[in-house]
Amino acid sequence: MSTDRICGLIERMNPAEKLGQLQIVFRPEPHDAAEIVRAGVGSIFWPRSAAATNELQRVAVEETRLGIPVLVGLDVIHGQRTISPVPLAQAAGFDPVLVQELAALAAAEARSGGVTWTFSPMADISRDPRWGRVVEGFGEDVHLTNSMVRAMVRGYQRDGLASPGSVASTAKHYVAYGAPQGGRDYDGVDVSEHQLRNVFLEPFRAAVDEGVTAVMAAFNTVAGVPMHLNRRLLTGVLKNEWGFAGIVVGDADGVRNLLPHRVAADEADAVRLAYEAGLDLEMGGVPAALSDAERSLIDGARLDDAVARVLALKERLGLFDDPYVDEGAEITEPTADGRRLVRRAAARACVLLRNDGTLPLASPRRVLLTGPYADSTDHLGAWTQHFGARAGTIADELRLRLAEATLEVIPGVGFLSDDASGIAAVVSAARSADVVVICAGEPSALSGEAASRSDLRLPGRQEELIRAVAGTGTPFVVVLESGRPLVVADWIDHAPAVLAAWHGGTEAPAGIVDVLLGDEDPAGRLPMSWPRSVGQIPIHYAHENTGRPATTGGTLTVDEADVGLHGPDNLQDKYTSKYLDLDLGPQFSFGHGGSYAAFAHGEPTVSAEQVALADLDAGATVTVSIQVTNTSGRTGDEVVQVYVEDLVASVAPPVRRLVAFERRTLAPSETAAFSFDIGVDQLGFWATDAAQPAFTVEPGLFRLHIGATLATTQPIDLWVR
Repeated sequence: MSTDRICGLIERMNPAEKLGQLQIVFRPEPHDAAEIVRAGVGSIFWPRSAAATNELQRVAVEETRLGIPVLVGLDVIHGQRTISPVPLAQAAGFDPVLVQELAALAAAEARSGGVTWTFSPMADISRDPRWGRVVEGFGEDVHLTNSMVRAMVRGYQRDGLASPGSVASTAKHYVAYGAPQGGRDYDGVDVSEHQLRNVFLEPFRAAVDEGVTAVMAAFNTVAGVPMHLNRRLLTGVLKNEWGFAGIVVGDADGVRNLLPHRVAADEADAVRLAYEAGLDLEMGGVPAALSDAERSLIDGARLDDAVARVLALKERLGLFDDPYVDEGAEITEPTADGRRLVRRAAARACVLLRNDGTLPLASPRRVLLTGPYADSTDHLGAWTQHFGARAGTIADELRLRLAEATLEVIPGVGFLSDDASGIAAVVSAARSADVVVICAGEPSALSGEAASRSDLRLPGRQEELIRAVAGTGTPFVVVLESGRPLVVADWIDHAPAVLAAWHGGTEAPAGIVDVLLGDEDPAGRLPMSWPRSVGQIPIHYAHENTGRPATTGGTLTVDEADVGLHGPDNLQDKYTSKYLDLDLGPQFSFGHGGSYAAFAHGEPTVSAEQVALADLDAGATVTVSIQVTNTSGRTGDEVVQVYVEDLVASVAPPVRRLVAFERRTLAPSETAAFSFDIGVDQLGFWATDAAQPAFTVEPGLFRLHIGATLATTQPIDLWVR
């Protein structure tokens, strides 16, 4: 549709029709959907089939005055029919190409049923695992999140929104929704401009740069201003500074929520404030309920701009030319190729937290499978629709794969039950087993929206089960399925091997067993740090160093001779940033993970030891490289990570920042060169001390750290002159 035709439609619209285009009605009853569309609402949630969607499009085109087709939205978060691992698990795979393929699979399935718009990816940086929605995002790191957000946008939108199998994507939740006070969903956020620019805004900027179709306003406040009326961020930064030409959509009833926020007098006031701040489309029922007098209070030019953005999206999707889908081609069940893809993704998401050689399982004859996930089908994770393909069980998968072994299945405990009576049977069976596989974790319902937790330990009596099995002396493996990092300090040291498998989707049991038996390499890396205690949170790796950084853990022992003393020795030891009753650092840091293979890393090299600032500004880069050799007798994956440390800066920098990574499969004895270009994007940061924030690189010494994990990186220096 040309600009002239969009303008022509807008000129023909009355105020009620304009506001109808700026509203999406979520989850209407099926018998109400046609009437809602007939009344002029321009967007609706999916009516659950291609046939039903076509009928709504027919109503919109044939039974409304202007014949404008509808946008059909749905929360396609990690799959439509074939459920992929949850996004946090996808991030653990450190494989953006795979994430793009998973998004493309979800888009193809969704579009075949008439869905044209998904509310994904979640671009929130999440550094508080108490927050349930960490499951929906890509973790604590800016660069990893940027990479995954870009990959998911590419997968959803393919070669253009009108191309077969594509859907419009939405970066959410703009902005800083992942930093709520106390980890409580929907709570307020208070971050500095420095943190806002350098951490929370960056993934959204990456999404806009990648061509994301929509951006969703968040439920939270930022420095006291609710995002649904935050003109500085919605219009000033997103639309004016970044040039975003797509749709700013509100979250469910986010406009109505301005009333309990106590920043709007009534619903009409809330609508006016939101649209004038930069909102383009509201998810909920407020606009249609306004009177003519209330509608007239909304700025006309702002209203027309929002309508033009919505109509332009419908044109990009090809809906004006053909709003219908082929009902005979609707994908209603997973395909064999789709199952293979998500199975591979489930395996690649697994993170080997520790292993003494118990894994992979070497042809055991007697296997005991225990824990609540042993025979559970709850592998899909949060944010899946009821029509997604169900998963099987780990028990059934092991029976299939270990046909010659004796497999005994005794769950022992439930997910949430306080009943520990079944543990005795597990202990008895464990004494005669060759190996015990404990399938533990948190059920899907404990993560996702409105699922914050104050206690991140395994729920129920699962920890007691693990310690009881450890007491038998039988080798055992703990497989953890969860939607967030967990606190495992009370039992982790007793476990020979621990595998973080997350919630892996439709093919999770097969993917997990592939890893347990060694058919796949569990070379994922943690996208979020795992704390030792909830009291440490937030415990992300990219923190400032402080003026008194700790180098050793705390202690509860007090030497009376030192009480009240503040001499140099005490300053070095006691008076540093740590807890008295906790070891220093997280249980497992961001980027941690192992492999069944073994790798040797050579000395890192850099193509130039110094580079001129002017050359960097002109686009020059230097290349840091390292040789990696698979020294084992099996094929495996290595993930090489590059971190930057700014030795002296004008503001306190993070101790390190991830700036590059690559996951690659190496055959036995194979050597490969990993190389990464380092330039302005990797060395710079947003300076916020001026009226207009600016991305800048400061001259000085930078230390590049390259290796398989934070703990094993090797440094090499780079001077910027």
